[in-house]
Amino acid sequence: MNYETLYSAINLAVMPAWLLLALLPKATITNRLVHSGIYPIVFGVLYLVLWVRALAFGESAEGGGFSMLETVMTAFSHPNVALMGWAHYLVFDLFVGAWIGRDAIARSVNHLMVIPCLVFTFLAGPIGLLLYLLLRQITGKGSALELAEKSRG
Repeated sequence: MNYETLYSAINLAVMPAWLLLALLPKATITNRLVHSGIYPIVFGVLYLVLWVRALAFGESAEGGGFSMLETVMTAFSHPNVALMGWAHYLVFDLFVGAWIGRDAIARSVNHLMVIPCLVFTFLAGPIGLLLYLLLRQITGKGSALELAEKSRG
C-alpha cells in the first residue's frame, strides 16, 4: 500500500463536501452527499481496514499505544497509524461541519457568517465549532449550551 497516495486521495475526497457546505449549503447534492452517511461509511471502512492492518498484521510502530503520550507519539510514527489518525480527523471534522451547516440553516443563521466557521472547522475542528457556537450566541440564534439543556429534558 502506498501511504502517500492514500493520504492524497483521502484529502482530495473530502474537498467536494467542504466546498458544497460552503458554496451550496441548501442544494440537493449537498444533502445527498454531505448530510447522508456516505462520508462516515467510506471513511469508517477505511479506518477499519487500517485498524485491522495495525492490529492483525503489525502495520504499527513497536512500542506504540494509547496509555501515555510517549506511546501515542510512537504509535503515530508509523504511516499506517498516522493515516488512521488523519482519516479520523477528516471524517469527524466533516461530520461537525455538516452539523454546523444543518444547524445554521435550521436557525436561519446568515450563511456568510457561517463560512468562516466552516473554514476553521476544516482547518482546526474544535476552533470552528467554538466559533459557530459563539456566533449562535452573539446573533441570538441559540445558546451555546442549548443542546445540553434540551437533552436533560
